Amino acid sequence: MLNETHQGAGTRFSRDSLGDTLKGVQRVIWVLLALALALAIWGIASRVHKRGELARETLAAAVPLVTSSKPSPSPASEELVLPGNVQAFIEAPIYARTSGYLREWYTDIGTPVTKGQLLAVIDTPEVDQQLKQAQHDLGTAQANARLAASTNVRWQGLLAKRAVSQQDADQRSAEAEATEAAAEAARSNVQRLLELESFKRVVAPFDGVVTYRNTDIGALINAGEASGAALFRVANKQTLRVYVQVPEPYALQILPGVVAELEFSEYPQKRFLATVIRTAQALDPGARTLQVELHVDNRNGELLPGAYARVHFTIPGRSGTLRIPSSALIFRSAGLQVATVGADLRVKIKGIVQGRDFGHSVEVLSGLTAVDEVITNPPDSLSEGMVVRVANPASPPAPQAAPPTAGSP
Repeated sequence: MLNETHQGAGTRFSRDSLGDTLKGVQRVIWVLLALALALAIWGIASRVHKRGELARETLAAAVPLVTSSKPSPSPASEELVLPGNVQAFIEAPIYARTSGYLREWYTDIGTPVTKGQLLAVIDTPEVDQQLKQAQHDLGTAQANARLAASTNVRWQGLLAKRAVSQQDADQRSAEAEATEAAAEAARSNVQRLLELESFKRVVAPFDGVVTYRNTDIGALINAGEASGAALFRVANKQTLRVYVQVPEPYALQILPGVVAELEFSEYPQKRFLATVIRTAQALDPGARTLQVELHVDNRNGELLPGAYARVHFTIPGRSGTLRIPSSALIFRSAGLQVATVGADLRVKIKGIVQGRDFGHSVEVLSGLTAVDEVITNPPDSLSEGMVVRVANPASPPAPQAAPPTAGSP
């Protein structure tokens, strides 16, 4: 009996323990299910939130971001800077006029020379021999001419006495004239060779400085520019010429008498005054530029021929015109345009008439007002009425009675 009682109590204890275990497992399962459900809800909510943010960012990115600025009025005067080519006032290559061998040279590069100063001497043995032969030929021709002249005189006397025929007398007269002409030809040939002899002395054609020497003692010298190289080059640099190519829009403003300033890299803190002396009075049809010549005083020798100069012109500006950055221009089939943005951040496309191009900016003759907000970086997709975002919204303009409009200069 006692054993049966113990067995029944043990069975009830086992059943109670199993039930408690099952209940604990069920609670764990419900907790895990709740956590899984919470995680699922959190994941779905975060994805929905991210999608909303992405949609908002996409919508915001679809609106172009631009910068804008107001047109600036043209100044009363402006500086035009152009490259200039500096040359000597007079510069000439010195060629030989006679052939031979160089005997001596007396001036090297950098040597100041005066007009007529001896630069070199050429040894010309062939010309010397030709001169001697020509002088002998001249003597022969002169002797023949004297003989023919005396014979003609005698025959004219005999003709007066009717001792000879008119035909014979005329023949002797013609012989006298022919020999005299031959003597003159021989005399001219001697003079020509004497001139060639004088070219043995190579002299400076004007005051200046020797900038080039391309010969030495014993060198073979060929006469003429086509067959021989220049022996020397002489330049007069007391006054320098500066040549500038002026673009067509400024051609009529650069006139003789206009004073400009020259800037050289070797003199960064100094400028030199130069005066416009003459212009070509015609545009180069290829480059559409006007060649202008300026003169600059160089008696102190500070400047060198062949240098590069930046030429600064001060020219009057155009009143009533505006300027905008070059990046604001829109090139389309409708012509040259710019985009403006209003207070409602909507785009308005305007056609303009362009004036001068300054590189970083352009002149606007008509089509804009001084209060327009011009988009300085218009994208290719920009169109009329499009909404944009302005990166640097400008402050509202001060009230004006009537905003000026860019017009013809």
